[in-house]
Amino acid sequence: MARGKSRIRKAKTLASSALPAAPADAAPVEVLPEYTLIFIFRRLTPADLLRAALACHRWRRAAVRAVPRAPPILGYFFHPAGVPGKPPLPSIDKTFYPAVFAPLEASSPRLSLALSAGEMNSFRLNDVHLGLVILLPRDLPEAILPRVLVIDPASRRRALLPSPPRGALRDDRWRCDRKVFGVALLSRAHPSRLSFDAVLFTVDGDRPRAWVASVRDGDCTWRAMPRSEGIQVDFDPRWFENRCVHAAGNIYWHICNSNRVLKLDSLSLEFSFIPVPAALADCFTSYRIGETPGDGRLCIVVMVDEELQIWVRGEALCSDKGWLVDTRTCVRKVLDTVSGLPSVGLKRHISTWFTDMDYAGTGKVFVGTWGYGRYSFHMETGKLERLKMKDGKEYGHPIWGYTLAWPPAFLAPED
Repeated sequence: MARGKSRIRKAKTLASSALPAAPADAAPVEVLPEYTLIFIFRRLTPADLLRAALACHRWRRAAVRAVPRAPPILGYFFHPAGVPGKPPLPSIDKTFYPAVFAPLEASSPRLSLALSAGEMNSFRLNDVHLGLVILLPRDLPEAILPRVLVIDPASRRRALLPSPPRGALRDDRWRCDRKVFGVALLSRAHPSRLSFDAVLFTVDGDRPRAWVASVRDGDCTWRAMPRSEGIQVDFDPRWFENRCVHAAGNIYWHICNSNRVLKLDSLSLEFSFIPVPAALADCFTSYRIGETPGDGRLCIVVMVDEELQIWVRGEALCSDKGWLVDTRTCVRKVLDTVSGLPSVGLKRHISTWFTDMDYAGTGKVFVGTWGYGRYSFHMETGKLERLKMKDGKEYGHPIWGYTLAWPPAFLAPED
């Protein structure tokens, strides 16, 4: 019996020695140096980074240094288009559908503009920038200076701006032939408050004019800038698109059937015309202004003979009116995957075009077709994705990528 007990004790001793020693109490996270926290935080998703920043003051300081420069994209705002007709016919549904938000991923928040029933059918999207959505009334006479509705979908704050006062201009002799072509957000004073500057673009006679609204916590003041004397609109002003494009720090308006675009300097508020490359003169209906993903350079995206071309601004001996070809990508095989699309020739050329470069910096361009659907094309992966809703409707044009005002106020770098 004694020998049996001795063998049991010996077996237990050997078994216990084979097991790893119990670890000491884990070191508290406070002993991690700040550079280690920053290294960890830079690998978090934006949502997890914001949660970590709320843990304590020390983690917030580390999160400030780890916050990504580019704001995360949450999804897209657009007005849905009707169910497509049978190719090659476009949609026959001309119904106006209120603006909707399509989240980028399943984990993205479901945002809403929280419009009333009357507002949903009365206002149309006109700009999305710096976390704010700007809407203008539909079907107003083009000479009337409209009221502007501005909404912050993340906080549900909103402001309905009054139209510029009739007495803003002394002896306003352009009142009868004035044409309004949209509104754009200039800047946002603080990401946690509804304080911003917006600009309303009009053509008074044959000269463009900017009307600037300054909003500070609900108080709105308008000022009318002088008509641009250096720029003359020597064509039918109705060729201006009624929405703008933010690119490389400035604001641009496309002009239909034209080889130039209108630029508004966001700092000096001066207008100027920017010519497009002469090589694109034969396909000007397809080019779109944007900015390159990553470095944010001003660029033009265009489809030429089933080739995606990216032109960027640059001065060189081989430049074309100040533009240089930066990227060439054949999209023939990608377009071959579109069901029913004509395979070759003029029919394919007139049936497909690029409608925009994704301003959210995802590396995507949006593709429009004449009755074959709407798509997004990722320039790096070559993936073509159909932009279709669950009820069969298409993503309407234009499509605005929505990002938060960045960085959030509590993660803004301290002076």
